[in-house]
Amino acid sequence: MPAPDPRADLALLLDAARAAADLALSYVGQSPQVWDKPGEAGPVTEADLAVDAMLRDRLTAARPDYGWLSEETPDTDARLARKTIFIVDPIDGTRGFIADGRDWGHALAIAHAGQITAAVVLMPQMDKCYAAARGLGATLNDAPLSASPRTAPEGGTILARRTLMDAAHWPGGIPAMEATLRSPMAYRLASLAEGRFDAAFTPLPIWDWDLAAGLLLLEESGHIATDHTGAALAFNRPHPRAPGILAANPALHAGLLARRG
Repeated sequence: MPAPDPRADLALLLDAARAAADLALSYVGQSPQVWDKPGEAGPVTEADLAVDAMLRDRLTAARPDYGWLSEETPDTDARLARKTIFIVDPIDGTRGFIADGRDWGHALAIAHAGQITAAVVLMPQMDKCYAAARGLGATLNDAPLSASPRTAPEGGTILARRTLMDAAHWPGGIPAMEATLRSPMAYRLASLAEGRFDAAFTPLPIWDWDLAAGLLLLEESGHIATDHTGAALAFNRPHPRAPGILAANPALHAGLLARRG
């Protein structure tokens, strides 16, 4: 199978994300049915499942050679035989969706040979559409994104739980940064890509559907994004979960990584 065209794939994801937003918004204020996932994996609503089914049908019909990985579809080994796959979180931020909040959206990505090649994070209630295609840059509502220029930790902001900013996680010295969080994960990484924050860090595992779209936004806006040890991130592995993330512009990433010991 030839390498996909990132520009064409991005156009496909943008159309699909807009359709997902229209469908999800039709459930807002309608008290959709909610279930708790097994193993304390969080809530899921009938809207999540409806958006998942619509996206799966729409995207796989357009690209029948691509595999499928989604938070709301039972995973199988079938995707491992495909060099290119969709990675989707139908509604990222389900708790916010249930609460009729604004902090929920749709995270859609395409991975080819382990790398993300096209990605969209659409936040309908915020009127924010983040998009990226490999080699073509990242945008927010069509305006180019770029990383924060901060080169040293002091006085900066890091998207991390405050409990992760202690000596146990930074044996080389705790960075003097203000720790804050944005939820959900895809929007958190998109906010970093936007240059509103300086870095992001967690040593905790992250599901691929939470990470994939935001990762390309980061890379295409000038960030370095690795796992929390500095190792490269890859997708479409048998267990679709990454061992954390450390992301910042190249200079700041190197400085933070050095403090990780």
